[in-house]
Order: sequence, then C-alpha cells, then structure tokens
Amino acid sequence: KAIEEVTDDVRAFIKDMIETMYDAPGIGLAAPQLGLLKEIIVLDVAAQDEEANLVVLINPEITHAEGEVLFEEGCLSVPGFLVKVKRADEIVVKGLNELGDEIEISCGGLLAIAIQHEMDHLKGILILDYASQLRRGMYLKRLKKKLKKAAEKKT
Repeated sequence: KAIEEVTDDVRAFIKDMIETMYDAPGIGLAAPQLGLLKEIIVLDVAAQDEEANLVVLINPEITHAEGEVLFEEGCLSVPGFLVKVKRADEIVVKGLNELGDEIEISCGGLLAIAIQHEMDHLKGILILDYASQLRRGMYLKRLKKKLKKAAEKKT
C-alpha cells in the first residue's frame, strides 16, 4: 500500500530498514521483507570501500525504462539462491524521500537493477519467481532440510 503521509513513525521504520540492510549486509531492502506491507525501499549499492550512497524511495514508480540487461541476483529473503533476471538497463524512477519531498532518479547499472528488484518485493515477487519450477523446488527442499536440522539441534 502507498504511504499517504511521511510521519515520524514512517521515518523511524525507515531508519530500522536502513540498519537492517547494512547489518545483513545487503544492498537493498523493501518494507514487506520486514513485515510492513507499505511501499518503501532503501538501497545503497556503493562498494564497501566507497562512501555510502543511501537511497530511500517511498511510493516508487518507474516512469521510463529502456534497454535490457541479464544480471545474476541474490536476495536477503532467499539466502544462498542466485538466479539470472532480465531487467531494464536504464530507468527513471520517481517517489518521495524520507522527508516527504518528491524526487526523481535517473540511473543505470547496479542501482537500476536493485531498484527494480526491491520494487518486485512491493508486488510480492521474489527472485524464486524468476527461477524454473525445478530450481525453485530444489531450493525449497534444501531449505526445509536445513530448517529441520536446525530444529533438531534445539531439542
């Protein structure tokens, strides 16, 4: 759901999202990954040896997309799983920042890919949805086995 007003509670949640993303460590996170079904994404695709380049987008909307790139993606929600996903190579996205101001970002490369990836989460799409049924099934089988072993260790 769209954010109707950027309140102090929204900003506090964004702060938590940013901390969670950096602690993971990851390059992006969407609010639904933390259980809030709202249109908020945070990203920082800067390499570890580069200065942070934090992007916060509320109610993001891609207004222009062009080109095509195939990129192998991973996801904090699906640990250890990689899949090649076809994305637009360059995008223009608009939304609000954490202050509630309208912003527009034109980008390509990893930032464009990451924005599209995080926006998928806002629609309930995971990278598993881009994989074949066989690969998805194999991953889920491994995950169930791993969770079963972890549960057995606790008892």
